[in-house]
Amino acid sequence: MNGTKRASGRRIVLWRHGQTAWNLERRFQGSTDIELTDAGLAQARRSARLLAALRPDAIIASDLSRAAATASELATLTRLDVTHDAALRETYAGSWQGLTHEEILARYGEQYTAWKRGEPVRRGGGELETEVADRAAPVVLNHADKLPENGTLVVVSHGGTIRTTIGRLLGLEAHHWEGLGGLSNCCWSVLGEGARGWRLLEHNAGTLPEPVLGDDV
Repeated sequence: MNGTKRASGRRIVLWRHGQTAWNLERRFQGSTDIELTDAGLAQARRSARLLAALRPDAIIASDLSRAAATASELATLTRLDVTHDAALRETYAGSWQGLTHEEILARYGEQYTAWKRGEPVRRGGGELETEVADRAAPVVLNHADKLPENGTLVVVSHGGTIRTTIGRLLGLEAHHWEGLGGLSNCCWSVLGEGARGWRLLEHNAGTLPEPVLGDDV
């Protein structure tokens, strides 16, 4: 055992961006750069006030405008710089991008069903979910490794990318990632550092995490 003491008690807050017009229309955004609506900006401001109370040590974000604008609201309150990284972008989904849910079902029904079963599918000829995790999770871990003891990292990204990153950090097999469920606009999930690695403390939350009291400590 070496003499280097690893930081402990760290938290990673994975925060989905605010509402966009394509969210309202149920259009698959993927890597298309869609801006926040006025309501989405208001969501970001409300959530930023809550997350600022966690006193984050660092903020990283996708460089797509909906995530960057969301992150900016927290940066203003915390006076932290935001590190933008294209590796945190949403899944590239090729020909699915810009289509509504109904259009995807009508044109790519078999592909959609296979994806929902947990099969590795290049939706619209785009990325596999494991490839999204391959690019996003190392970025998150790299920044988490720089945190002080009990430090907090806020990651501002997209629903699909957050889900795959959580799945990878928890060590779940890829076909189980769908079981994590989605995130509402401007809601977040919290991972905490435990004795055996990262643990999911909160999922699709819109309030600050409370301490776990009882047997599961």
